Amino acid sequence: MCYPYSLMLSVVFRRSEREGLQMDNFLSAVLGELTNRSINFIINKCSKPPALPVEDSLQRALLRAQVIVDEAMGRHITNRAMLQQLDLLRNTMHRGFYTLDTFRYQSQDKEETEDQIVSHPSLFSKISSFKDFRLSSGTSTRILEEMQAMLDCLNFRILDSKELVLFLASYPCMYREPYSMYLLLSKCMFGRQMETQLVINFLLHRHTCGTEELEVLPIVGPSKVGKSTLVAHVCKDVRVRDHFSEILFLHNHDFTDDELATLREGCAMKDQSRVSSSNKDGRLLVVVELIGDLNEDAWNRLYSASKWSMQSGSKIIVTSRSHKIIKFGTTRALTLRYLSHEAYWYFFKTLTFGSMDPKMHPRHAHLAMEIARMQKGSLIGANVTGRLLRDNFDIHFWCKVLAFLRGLIQKHVSKFGEHPLDLMNQSRPAQLGRMATPSEDFLIYFQC
Repeated sequence: MCYPYSLMLSVVFRRSEREGLQMDNFLSAVLGELTNRSINFIINKCSKPPALPVEDSLQRALLRAQVIVDEAMGRHITNRAMLQQLDLLRNTMHRGFYTLDTFRYQSQDKEETEDQIVSHPSLFSKISSFKDFRLSSGTSTRILEEMQAMLDCLNFRILDSKELVLFLASYPCMYREPYSMYLLLSKCMFGRQMETQLVINFLLHRHTCGTEELEVLPIVGPSKVGKSTLVAHVCKDVRVRDHFSEILFLHNHDFTDDELATLREGCAMKDQSRVSSSNKDGRLLVVVELIGDLNEDAWNRLYSASKWSMQSGSKIIVTSRSHKIIKFGTTRALTLRYLSHEAYWYFFKTLTFGSMDPKMHPRHAHLAMEIARMQKGSLIGANVTGRLLRDNFDIHFWCKVLAFLRGLIQKHVSKFGEHPLDLMNQSRPAQLGRMATPSEDFLIYFQC
């Protein structure tokens, strides 16, 4: 009797011992995992700065950069190295603003977004699914890291611009009155200060050796990048208008033999601007806007006729989408490129909000970022849409605009396979619609 009972106690004891050992192992594993997670949490907190300090630091750095850029935009800077340094600072500033705005306006609160969807289901169902209005934690962490990297880069650019700030005071001001930036941008070539000054320097440069060579500046770039607008802006500069006694605008379809023979008298110009100045030597500026390619024989006839009839010191500017015209130049060609997405957002935001602070209207700013993405970098679209939104500063109207643009683009892509602005840039017709009367469509066609 005693032996079986003792055996049973031994079995029970051993089983309890095994279960206790398993429980100890389980508790050790749980405690170990909790310890590892706690250590990783502390390390992450210590190694990664919180969002608020990084956001504030980036905002202050952007303010410092904006002071330098805005001051430089209001001055006639002629030094090419300073223009290049300013261009680097401005590009970094645009990227910094885009990163900061993405963090601020794309991470909208969940409850606020739900309220917007419940209040306006017919509008927001057309805009985007709910997941598009808020960022995941992984995306938020990535943006935070980008903000820190941008802060470091911007601080480096500002520190590198000390000499630029010192020399700015030596250049004359273009604007004598206080101005709002959105008013200034509506009257100047945004993001083209360096290119503008390079063209002006070419036009005002004089040879000291008495050479008879007729100087030619080629300007190339894709459609709607702003080649003609840049030249028109340069021609309005008072220094250019005082330097030339006459400015002629030609297309390549104006190059007939009779017209080239009478180039000095007009040559069937697209436009002609006579400039009143004290110059009596008859210097001419001829602006040739090419549509398509220009063969070498036609160019040689134009160049020979111009050189024979124009006075010393005259200049020629040739604009085209084709890089083939580079060989016609006597100086280094100027190549224009589309604005970066970050620079375009800065331009669009400034025109859209005007004198208002976007931080005070985060819902509007979020919609504005979505609308800006659909503009495909179009400067005409930025001016038209930005003014429309600024004049109708109502969240419901902005939602309607965004829904309309989304529907229009989706319909056009499904029907023609491309964004309507891409078709127009290729000199192909695009089918657009009207927001007031959605059932009515119309075709638009730009000949580039």
